[in-house]
Amino acid sequence: MPKASNIAATRKRHQRTLEKTRGYFGNRSRLYKYAKDAVIRAGQNSYRDRRRKKSDFKSLWTVRINAAVRAEGITYSRFMEKLRKAGMKLDRKQLSELAINDPAAFKALVAKVKEFKEEKQAPKEVKVGKMALAAKKNSKARA
Repeated sequence: MPKASNIAATRKRHQRTLEKTRGYFGNRSRLYKYAKDAVIRAGQNSYRDRRRKKSDFKSLWTVRINAAVRAEGITYSRFMEKLRKAGMKLDRKQLSELAINDPAAFKALVAKVKEFKEEKQAPKEVKVGKMALAAKKNSKARA
């Protein structure tokens, strides 16, 4: 008895792969054997680069902010430190957009951050649990 092959399903699977490779160069767009490898590699690259894109944008925003704050006479790290300590909740994307689209507002923000003085806080009193307090009272009573 001859071997049964499901040609229709195979052809459909091959066509699906070849559709994904439209626009690829050479055999990668015409022959299934090469197209299959091209699709797998393209999928791996797109998966990796969707994550890498986030890192690339963060570094771009950092470079833009750094250039803008250095023009105002402060370094990026000092600016971000004082911004955080001043309690201003602006992320790098917002700061970058502000530096590019509204330089006057960014300049005012930098001036506000520069004049911020950190208040030295007294060390907080350590809270002690009930068991430790009872032991402390007992030791004082014995003495």
